[in-house]
Amino acid sequence: MTEPHDRPTAAELVEAVREFVERDVMAATEGRVQFHARVAVNVLNTVQRELELGPEQALAHRARLDALGFADEAELAAAIRAGDVDDRYDEIKAAITATVTDKLKVANPKYLS
Repeated sequence: MTEPHDRPTAAELVEAVREFVERDVMAATEGRVQFHARVAVNVLNTVQRELELGPEQALAHRARLDALGFADEAELAAAIRAGDVDDRYDEIKAAITATVTDKLKVANPKYLS
């Protein structure tokens, strides 16, 4: 299958901007501007991870919800609150743990270690 967009990919563009901010902007600034540059680098890292991991994670998330028999997280949450899935604790816990792990892999993988 041919992708509709050529290189650089969105992830590669984000990486290039992140590297510029990290290497050039942060080194040439201080104080508030340097702090905001550091925040921008963290945001760009998150966006890059989501671009790279997101499609596969979305498929896995959908498969987990389908296996549990729920259309979305809101429906699952409502069933948990109502006590409708208390007898499926281990199965629900495993699915939620996998979802949270995927979210942390994007938001901040350092939290997983």
